[in-house]
Amino acid sequence: MAHPPAPPLVLADADVVRLRALVRASTTEQRLATRARLVLRAADGVAIERIAAEVGVAIMTVKLWRRRYAEAGLAGLADAPRPGPPPTYARADRDRVIALTLGPPPEGTTHWSARRIAERVGMGTTTVQRIWAEANLKPHRVETFKFSTDPALEAKIRDVVGLYLDPPDGAIVLSLDEKTQIQALDRTQPLLPMRPGQVERHTHDYTRNGTTCLFAALEVGTGTVTTETRQRHTGADFLAFLRLVAREYPEGDLHVVLDNVSTHKTPDVQAWLLRHPRITFHFTPTSASWMNQVETWFGILTRQTIHRGSFRSVKELVAMIDAFTRQWNDGSSPFHWVKSADEILAKAVRKPRAISESGH
Repeated sequence: MAHPPAPPLVLADADVVRLRALVRASTTEQRLATRARLVLRAADGVAIERIAAEVGVAIMTVKLWRRRYAEAGLAGLADAPRPGPPPTYARADRDRVIALTLGPPPEGTTHWSARRIAERVGMGTTTVQRIWAEANLKPHRVETFKFSTDPALEAKIRDVVGLYLDPPDGAIVLSLDEKTQIQALDRTQPLLPMRPGQVERHTHDYTRNGTTCLFAALEVGTGTVTTETRQRHTGADFLAFLRLVAREYPEGDLHVVLDNVSTHKTPDVQAWLLRHPRITFHFTPTSASWMNQVETWFGILTRQTIHRGSFRSVKELVAMIDAFTRQWNDGSSPFHWVKSADEILAKAVRKPRAISESGH
């Protein structure tokens, strides 16, 4: 028996864009993609029977999701929450688990485990884990933080961010630092290469074949990097690298962003700066070396070249670093700084107590 034709479903323009994206995306859950497809076809005025045949669902399914969209829009295409069985624990039980979790752990341990909490309160481990999930508690995890106590915190942040977002006309901004004690590690047996169904493998043990220190200056405007490796990272080594940078950029003002280590402030370095007034240092706040953009480049270098490398000598390690740097500079592009000084300061001046209270 033929059903009377249904009027076309009216969709908001933004919903059409979202529904089409859901249909195209390979990561969309299949049942959600099916619902999006049938709603789009209904908006085209296609008959319910034809939609059901095209999409491969029952006619009542097409009617259901037409109605759900008409009533609630995109939210109507989500599955309704299932009631499930009632909880087997009372509010007082939940509060006791949370209070124990936030309190001191048993003697000789650093944090509570679900098993220890369960034994203490007489619940099942799964129940404790469910209560933790509801309260967003994760005793097994820990994160690090560091608050800068630099008295010139705000001035330094505004100075460095200003160089990134609005550099002086005609000047070159460099982000400079050193990565010390890079080890030339060689695996005790040859690597086993990747193949279908098998990832690359290497031995867990290694031999140490020496270390090197890498000095690098990243040009903020272009992303190109000037590097030099040296055996040590003393004030004299840093000054030698400064001279190299000055030769690489023989003209114009240079504004150099760097951290507060002592080798950057030796009397010899200070005297050299007096003889080269076109070069100006801008120090990041203490405990805020993450503001130095070259640190991002060091991270990329470590992941792509050093971490999984196998080097029989420091010479091999240096050759690999040089090769990576050449490839980087051939296609370099700048890192884009997106945070304003005000946004950074809004987080940088928070107190640890405020953080601990906000999570409870």
